[in-house]
Amino acid sequence: MSIVVFDPDSTQDVDFKDRMRHPAAADPAGGMWLSDTEPSFIDTDALRKGRLAKLRGWMREAGYGGVVLFDPYNQRYATGSRNMFGYFLRNSTRYFFIPTEGPIVLFEYPQSYHVSMVLDTIDEARPSKLVWSSVSGRDDETAGPFAGEMADLLKQHGGGSMKLGLDRCSHLQALALEKRGCEVRDCQGEILAVRAVKTPEEVKCLQVSMAGAEAAVYAVREAIKPGVSENDLFAIMYGEVIRQGGEFIETRLLTSGQRTNPWFNEASGRKIRPGELLALDTDTIGCYGYYSDFSRTFRCGPGKPTPYQKSLYRMAHDQVQHNISIVKPGMAFREIAEKAWKIPDRFVDQRYTSVMHGVGMHGETPFIAHAMDYETYGRDGHIVPGMVVSVESYIGEKGGREGVKLEDEILITETGIELLSRFPYEDEFLETQV
Repeated sequence: MSIVVFDPDSTQDVDFKDRMRHPAAADPAGGMWLSDTEPSFIDTDALRKGRLAKLRGWMREAGYGGVVLFDPYNQRYATGSRNMFGYFLRNSTRYFFIPTEGPIVLFEYPQSYHVSMVLDTIDEARPSKLVWSSVSGRDDETAGPFAGEMADLLKQHGGGSMKLGLDRCSHLQALALEKRGCEVRDCQGEILAVRAVKTPEEVKCLQVSMAGAEAAVYAVREAIKPGVSENDLFAIMYGEVIRQGGEFIETRLLTSGQRTNPWFNEASGRKIRPGELLALDTDTIGCYGYYSDFSRTFRCGPGKPTPYQKSLYRMAHDQVQHNISIVKPGMAFREIAEKAWKIPDRFVDQRYTSVMHGVGMHGETPFIAHAMDYETYGRDGHIVPGMVVSVESYIGEKGGREGVKLEDEILITETGIELLSRFPYEDEFLETQV
């Protein structure tokens, strides 16, 4: 009896006919999704092609022959492909070769080629040269074969350029590429700049992602009562995100009472008591991998907010509203920082890390620092139509009992801004005292 030896790195069982190698790809409109939870009204063909065209336009202008993408966010932006997303955030063994012109090659985790070969943005799948190399201590052995394959592809499809962008990799891989004649460049920052201005289809994805996150926050708000734990509420939010077609939450920023001050504590088993504040930040990777990022602070009943709680909330509300009101297309980042709401002295030490920051597939460029932090964290640039930013506020004084976190997400348009996050504020904090 003959013994059949199975080779997990073989792609012989993958049907490469007609470029799209899967029965699910039969849709002639190219409008299929990778799951049935994603909305049909978005033109997914235009979404993928629009992003790839932007990426290749930058590559052409910057003189790149190709780029190698390890970052799952960049992979998804360029091709629409997603596979074991969380795993590949920490394990750089899945990668794409994308030339300025020519076939896009996916180097995939063994036995999972079929996951992404439905997509018309991917021309070929090959086994990764790096799979498991880090965990088995073989990075030094795999760097050479990896670099040799990338250099060959660049010579074939780079249009004469040996300039190769890498969004992340080990120094062993970079050195091996240079040894084979590649001009290696770190292109992560450049790609983020490309991604900063959204296509119309991306804006639709952001709107749907936001709707799902708002539903999740509403579920949390309805579940707040004395004795419920932060973890209970975080589980409700996470469950609703998944139910709405979202994917995961990047942080665990849901805290109560004294744990709201300072900000950035994570959800715990602490049980909420009557009269305490509950603050959260969505930080949600939602529909089709698009981020939704807004924050709200609630109060556990019964009773009414204290004057101190009201004062914190009103300041945070004023900060967000003022900073939204000053934003105009074409405005310089530094001008925004200088015109931003002035934080009262006793709250400066625990200010949020930015005035506002970009939103796309995660928290992105631009990052607009406070005027006092500009020389440390700031950079020059301008707000332009198509950018989406989240406008931040945290108000809590050092040694204070509680703090308030508020945040809204806006789209920069040709004439001004459009509010993407529409979850209402809490009237009980904003009502005027009689």
